Amino acid sequence: MIKENYLFKLTKNEDNVIDFKLVEGNTYVKVFVLEEDIIRFLMYEKELKLDRTWLVAPGMDDIEKEGRNRLDISPFSKPEYILHYDDLTCTIETSKIKLVINLNGMKTTWYAKLNGSEVKFASDRKTQAYNIEGSLGKGVFHYLERSINEQYYGLGEKAGIAERHGRSFKMMNVDAMGYDAETTDPLYKHVPFYITRNKETGISFGIFYDNLSTSIFDMGKELDNYHGYYRYYYAEDGDLDYYIILGPKIKDVTQKFSYLTGRTIFPPKWSIGYSGSSMHYTDAPNAQERLQKFIELCKKYDIPCDSFHLSSGYTSIGKKRYVFNWNRDKFPSPEDIVNYYHENGVKLCANIKPVLLIDHPMYKELEENKMFVRDKTGEKTEIVQFWDDLGAYVDFTNPKAYDWWKKQVTEKLLKYGIDSTWNDNNEYEIWDNDAKAYGFGKEISIGQIRPLMSLLMMKASYEAQKEYNPHIRPYLISRSGCPGMQRYVQTWSGDNRTCYKTIKFNIKMGIGLSLSGIYNFGHDVGGFAGPAPEPEMFVRWVQNGIFYPRFTIHSWNDDGTATEPWMYPEVLPYIRQAIKFRVKITPYIYNLLYRAHEYYEPIIRPTFYNFENDPKTFEDCDDFMLGDDMLIASVVEKGQYEREVYLPKHNDGWYDYHTGLWYEGGQKVKVPAPLDYSPLLIRGGAIIPINDADITFETKSRDERGFMIFPHKHNGRTEFKLYEDDGYTNDYKKGIFTFVNVNMDCDDEKINIKIFAEGKYKLPYDVVRIYLPKSEARQIIINGKTFDKNNENIYETYIG
Repeated sequence: MIKENYLFKLTKNEDNVIDFKLVEGNTYVKVFVLEEDIIRFLMYEKELKLDRTWLVAPGMDDIEKEGRNRLDISPFSKPEYILHYDDLTCTIETSKIKLVINLNGMKTTWYAKLNGSEVKFASDRKTQAYNIEGSLGKGVFHYLERSINEQYYGLGEKAGIAERHGRSFKMMNVDAMGYDAETTDPLYKHVPFYITRNKETGISFGIFYDNLSTSIFDMGKELDNYHGYYRYYYAEDGDLDYYIILGPKIKDVTQKFSYLTGRTIFPPKWSIGYSGSSMHYTDAPNAQERLQKFIELCKKYDIPCDSFHLSSGYTSIGKKRYVFNWNRDKFPSPEDIVNYYHENGVKLCANIKPVLLIDHPMYKELEENKMFVRDKTGEKTEIVQFWDDLGAYVDFTNPKAYDWWKKQVTEKLLKYGIDSTWNDNNEYEIWDNDAKAYGFGKEISIGQIRPLMSLLMMKASYEAQKEYNPHIRPYLISRSGCPGMQRYVQTWSGDNRTCYKTIKFNIKMGIGLSLSGIYNFGHDVGGFAGPAPEPEMFVRWVQNGIFYPRFTIHSWNDDGTATEPWMYPEVLPYIRQAIKFRVKITPYIYNLLYRAHEYYEPIIRPTFYNFENDPKTFEDCDDFMLGDDMLIASVVEKGQYEREVYLPKHNDGWYDYHTGLWYEGGQKVKVPAPLDYSPLLIRGGAIIPINDADITFETKSRDERGFMIFPHKHNGRTEFKLYEDDGYTNDYKKGIFTFVNVNMDCDDEKINIKIFAEGKYKLPYDVVRIYLPKSEARQIIINGKTFDKNNENIYETYIG
């Protein structure tokens, strides 16, 4: 073993910050005691390379574009702690965590204080854990011990199975069009956070590295006989600044990390609806006619649609794309097409890109004002490859460029009536790390902040929308990003490839995003790149896609076709049925969006999120939960008309939504999966709110309320709260919302249901329908009234 001689001494203990300095050197360490279960470790040489953070925003909806002081810990509770130290060891204890630091090398060992015991849950590698004074070369290193009993989850949007042990990942935003959802790495997002769970102790913790440089996470792929089992984090630049977040359960870690990086934006209800899109529409020479025809076809084929994604072809000059330009040959009157869509109850989301090609009409203006990212000298514009030409990226750390962007969004989009910005191609593929950004007056290399540009782009667009119409909730989309993006946008998993494997591994990719605090997302339904989906594949893709917060059919098919709901007449009834089911469960999804915003709860979840005590839920599968109550068992193989699904252990079992059959939990069952639906299981004891109106394209704005009741098999109680507001304005921030409470008490003889509302928002309904399984034979009492049995087990009642 190499004998280290990197002795640190404690120099100060003040205001929940414990300072250390290398005795013979210029390395400093700060340990921040932020919460009872969150401790931060910061190591740097001489001075911080980046003195601000844009990722850490505890419980916040937004922060200043200039970022927050990296050393400001005032938003945290800063609990009391115990500190012991001598020449070789320092111990820091809260009520939940004990941290022991070996001052020779600052190597840490972490203990969870649970049920009167101290259980080790993490430890630095005993040999060369950190890159102190350049001892390991250039860059940032952190080596942790690894156990074969550990499971790793998170890292955001990554390919392959959800469990990361034994693999290595690169964290760098790239435009990975047509990626392989099982193997391609890196992808679009930079999320330097993961969860470790020990199978023996059951303790989980998260580690978040507040660093925006390109990095590597080796989760045990690398092996070196001299160091034992280890995993490591490496970043090309910046400082080592990491947060340890103790669970002890996985769900605790996820929600605390979501809190740490900021609230999920609460979008308008229309964002839940089906959103149409295809690059081929706006690339067509008669784009405005194609868009108008899309609405006509929605009406013809009775496909409810709430929004449309306007691809970048509307900005074209010739064959290239010029952000904020309207092609008047394709779109003689943008106002007319916007009005036509609005008259038909459809919102428009316009694509924007942060690059101006070198022949863009406004390029010279921005270059003269130094509003682009500069080259390594800081004197010239950094020219990059972008699509089929050269261009330059807008520097959002320059206030002039930031304000210019907001002005363009307002004048070229919002004033035309465009409802939303679709922030696309914002990976900032600038490969000279020494290229310079303005840095809000403190010049900085792009290699340290590349993902920040994506974050500031969406924030600038968000501010433009918010300022243009302060009464209306902003809705935005962004492809690239980093922790904190959830404060501004909905996202998706980028330009996937059309094949069954993509459906399967996009499910797992989504679980990685959810466990990493990014909750509002979806996938390009039908596949973006490659061949058009075959009819059966398209049906299965739609049947999976309707259960994500974002539901968009979007394509750039090799054969020039557009993937549309009606593209295959033989399966159109199945597509229509799935999309209308999406409309039906809108209240359930909207309630989940509210809870994501208010309580930091994920919307899409692995089954182990809710049922961690059942070890079988950790086995790799293609299932996922939508909220607490819906178990989605999507079909991800061709010709599969029966589906095996594991039902997590649960006292009240599971109902097959389609057949009405009830199953005990803790077993694998085979359920039907005919082409007209994919399996959906509902947790026993669940109450599912639905839109009970008869919906067509013309009547899609109707909203009637029903509740599907899935009773406890024996004794049990459920208390369900449905959040209701106008779904569109910011009045909810003034307290104008209502909860509809549905309480259910079951025993062997009766089911007693009580429904009442409380709040300031006037509900658009005062009568609701109650749906119970047809096989349910117990006595039904609703708001004190005993109902006579009917064949359908459907009952109407006034809200109390």
